[in-house]
Amino acid sequence: MRKAYINGNVITIDSKNPRRQAFIVEDGKFTQVGNTEEILELVKGTDCEVRDLEGRTVVPGFNDSHTHLLNFAYSLDKVHLENLNSIDAIVDVAKKYIEEKKLPAGKWVVGCGWNHYFFEEPRFLTRDDLDRISTEHPIMFTRVCEHTVSVNSKALEELGIDNHTPDPEGGKIARDENGRATGVLQENARYIAYEKQPPKSVEEIKAMLVKAMDIFAECGLTSVQTDDFETFSDKDWTKVLKAYEELKEEGKLKVRVYEQCLLPAVDRIKKFTGAGYHTGWGDDWVKIGPLKLLVDGSIGPRSALMEEPYSDAPDTSGIAVFTQEELNELLTLGHTSGLQLACHGIGDKALRMILKGYEAAQAAKPDEDARMGIVHVQFGAPDIFENMKKNHVIGYVQPVFVQADMHCAEERVGSERIKYAYKFNTMRKMGIQCAFSSDCPIESPSPIDGIYVAATRMDYNHYPEGGWYPEEKIEVEDAIKGYTLDGAYAQFAENEKGSIENGKLADFLILSDDITKVAPETIRDITVLETYVGGERTH
Repeated sequence: MRKAYINGNVITIDSKNPRRQAFIVEDGKFTQVGNTEEILELVKGTDCEVRDLEGRTVVPGFNDSHTHLLNFAYSLDKVHLENLNSIDAIVDVAKKYIEEKKLPAGKWVVGCGWNHYFFEEPRFLTRDDLDRISTEHPIMFTRVCEHTVSVNSKALEELGIDNHTPDPEGGKIARDENGRATGVLQENARYIAYEKQPPKSVEEIKAMLVKAMDIFAECGLTSVQTDDFETFSDKDWTKVLKAYEELKEEGKLKVRVYEQCLLPAVDRIKKFTGAGYHTGWGDDWVKIGPLKLLVDGSIGPRSALMEEPYSDAPDTSGIAVFTQEELNELLTLGHTSGLQLACHGIGDKALRMILKGYEAAQAAKPDEDARMGIVHVQFGAPDIFENMKKNHVIGYVQPVFVQADMHCAEERVGSERIKYAYKFNTMRKMGIQCAFSSDCPIESPSPIDGIYVAATRMDYNHYPEGGWYPEEKIEVEDAIKGYTLDGAYAQFAENEKGSIENGKLADFLILSDDITKVAPETIRDITVLETYVGGERTH
């Protein structure tokens, strides 16, 4: 089936032909891109269907280079704690949730999205706070960053955590000045709570994904690079892949999936690669991507690993999930087994550890086009950026983080280190490949939200006037490229998608306005009218 689209404002993200008016889609691909007259001449006298875009703006489909699609899907049924500005509000919302769901005593209450930046009393939730909700239900509420959870006394009892329980390796059980466990679990200590949650069946996973993909399609997402393997307590990657494959066979996938494989142990990597999986396994719909490892935490709870102590908490420099030797072993094993590498790194010490690990992996098996990457790259330094440029290390970055983190970042690291933080425009200008992403459900899945923050360096309330460190603003068209062609590059697919060009997959969006022409402050007012994947409308 051929279909021609004419009279459009087509932003191609093709540097040779940045603006066109029309294109033809056939068998899921763009077969001709040009002006309206050319396209009409090509289809004249044929049975090709013609759609008049009436001047509407078209862009390539958005590709989120680092998200958590399944975790977002799981979150849809949890207690939602986003945007609540007090502990009292959280208590009220959670009580209402238990009442409305009629949850019996002993049933876990799981919530997500709280952010103590915005509390009237800016501190972590504790067991005492959550005990106000219930002492009969075990409660687990995950902070917005996903690196810290808070549990109540009933949960601590069920988890077997008391005042004498030792910290797990790479994790922390927070305690007060008297040594009493506060209910706050950070980094690897989170898994003590996660492992108590009931696993999900393949059918349950599929049902969750269908709901979540509807939302992603509405946001204009046609491809996602997603970290899903540890969403549930059983950490069973075979069920996750089976769910995606079955949805594909049933024609229910609405986004293309490139799995970032979270496998933080030698035996898990060996089992995975021993089953025949490697980067590139799969097809245009479901494909295996990189080995993913979490090397440190996040800035909000001060678990990002820094070289020097935090300015506002000189007793800590963050949490290292691995030793350098452990990290080198895992990365080398993944690389030599055929897996691309992508590590979560936020603090400057974590970034240097990752880069050393990549050098060890490359020493074991040199590869000039390995496309290793670092997810986040929030607190850099000149030597870190130079190393990334020299060794062609990709930055999977989140401009959207700026809108929340600007309210605490400088307080955390001080006026000197902040000069090298969230330097995404500087990285791009240096020649570091930067693929844009949301880290959803940490932030909104909407790339339009991300483009707004990239272009303005303001939060959603338009603060501060002129933007936070405005020299790091990114031109709108460059931000679109970060969410399209640069994302495709991160998954070795720049010749297959990411721009509107002949022969590429027909993944595209029709927008309500020209995103490159409106005032940057109004970008979030733009809506995705229609989303197409392989020429088929998904929204």
